[in-house]
Amino acid sequence: MIAAALAALQQIFTPPFRTVLWKTLGLTVALLALAWGALDRLALHYAVGATGWFATALSIATGLGLFVMMAFLVAPASALVAGFFLDELAERVEADPGPVGRPLPAGAALLIGARFAALSLLVNGLALLVFLIPGVNAAVFFAANAYLSGREYFELASLRYRGTAETDILRRRHRLYLFVCGLPIALMLSIPLVNLLTPMFAIAYMTRVHRQIAGVAPSVQTDS
Repeated sequence: MIAAALAALQQIFTPPFRTVLWKTLGLTVALLALAWGALDRLALHYAVGATGWFATALSIATGLGLFVMMAFLVAPASALVAGFFLDELAERVEADPGPVGRPLPAGAALLIGARFAALSLLVNGLALLVFLIPGVNAAVFFAANAYLSGREYFELASLRYRGTAETDILRRRHRLYLFVCGLPIALMLSIPLVNLLTPMFAIAYMTRVHRQIAGVAPSVQTDS
C-alpha cells in the first residue's frame, strides 16, 4: 500500500501526466469556482437589508461559512473530475508494466463519477453537522472519505477488467484493506491546494492497489 502510494505520488509529476494534470486542475478549480459563486449569491440573497454591525458580522460569517463549505466540496468535485480522466490515466499506470484494461464507456465513467460525487456530497454534508465538535470532526472526515475513496476509486479501476457483479464481490472481500488504502486519499483531501491533485493521485494509486489485489494479469470479463 505504501509503495503504491509513493509510486503514484511520484508519477503524477512525470511528463506523460502533466497535460492531464493541467486539465484536471482546471476542471476541478472551475467546478469549485461555480460552487463558490452559487453559494455566495445565495448568501447575498438572504443578507439583503442588513445594516451596521449586523451586516459586518453577517459578511464575516458568510466568508467563513463559504470557506468551510468549499473544504467539504473538494471531495465531491474531485470525484466528478475522476470520471473524465479515468481511462487516460489508468492506461499509463497499467502499461508500466502489465496488461491494459478496456476503457469504460464515456457515459458509464461519468455516471460512476457522478454517483461518487453525490455520495461524497451526502457523507461530507453529514460530517459538516459535527464540524464544531473537536476531535470528532477530523475523525468523521477521515473515516468518511477513506471509505468512499477506497471504495469508489477501486471500483473505477476494477471495472476496466471485469463486470459490476465481480467487482462488487472483489470489493467486499477486501473492504477493510480498501478502507485503509483510502486513508492517504483522505489525507490529501484535507490539505488545501494539494487536494486539487486528488483525482490524479487517487486514480494512479488505486490502479496499483487493484493490480495488487486482483493479480498481475486479471481476466477481462463482462456482466452476464
